[in-house]
Amino acid sequence: MQLFTRTFSTMAVAMAALAVGTSVQAQSSDYSLYAPGSGYIGLNAGQSNFSLDNGAGGFSSDKRDSAYNIYGGSYFNNNFGLELGYTNFGRVSRAGGTTKAEGINLSLVGKLPLSSSFNLLGKLGTTYGRTNVSSAPASGVGSGSETGFGVSYGLGAEYLFTPNWSAVLQYDEHDLKFPNSGRNRISATTLGARYRF
Repeated sequence: MQLFTRTFSTMAVAMAALAVGTSVQAQSSDYSLYAPGSGYIGLNAGQSNFSLDNGAGGFSSDKRDSAYNIYGGSYFNNNFGLELGYTNFGRVSRAGGTTKAEGINLSLVGKLPLSSSFNLLGKLGTTYGRTNVSSAPASGVGSGSETGFGVSYGLGAEYLFTPNWSAVLQYDEHDLKFPNSGRNRISATTLGARYRF
């Protein structure tokens, strides 16, 4: 847990540095919305989907919970950039206990403008995830915690209301490690707001 807390703190400092750096650049030069170095921050919320089995024993289960994602990034040209974010996937009932997951993600992001106010979005990267599972012994599902890196990717769409504010619809998948069961997929479908600076 201490390692995850330190990683999250490092992410927060990096996002702050990114915001300050791009803000200074914006004040010191001609600055267009998608100029190299243009930055953004965002907050999305929606629903996660845990693609996990429920084990044996007929225990009640669910696969979905509320999820939220806070992130920041910067484009280094009109189409590509880097993004750093934190996602909490929530907690689901499973195997006579609960399963929860969260992760810090670093991705290469792409943007395809279809008009002056509408963009298609894509991302490919890695997520450092932390999962925690509690379960009934009769379920055959292992309990414990696991951390590690896995591949992530996503698709989305962005609608700009103003040069600074936009709405973003995003679908992301993350390959995370789970105790005693290897890797499994978690997805999140979210909607939120993005601010550009």
